[in-house]
Amino acid sequence: MKQILVIDDEPTIRFLLEKMLQREGYAVITAPDGDEGMKLFQESRFDLVITDIIMPEKEGIEIIMEIKKIQPDMPVIAISGGGFNAPGSYLNIARAAGAAAVLEKPMEKETLLSHVQKLLAS
Repeated sequence: MKQILVIDDEPTIRFLLEKMLQREGYAVITAPDGDEGMKLFQESRFDLVITDIIMPEKEGIEIIMEIKKIQPDMPVIAISGGGFNAPGSYLNIARAAGAAAVLEKPMEKETLLSHVQKLLAS
């Protein structure tokens, strides 16, 4: 069973992503912030990471860069609802940092699952 790490500071988003991915047959571990997410990443083996960009403690861009240093081939999906800037600017930075896919919140379930399936198949 493929294991996915979901890092997002919004409890509702974490819950929805966890349940949606579990219904598709994935094992899902969640973290409420970047520090906890990186701790979990270093303690377990994951097949995919989904991270929010704008979070307290450690932001998603930092998470992507740290993950890529540790495991360069780890697929990461970056998600963002914006913040002070339009979400696209953060997502462009996330892609440049190494995210394999970037999605703007709110995203369609089918779009997210399509990216997850594609990245886990490669």
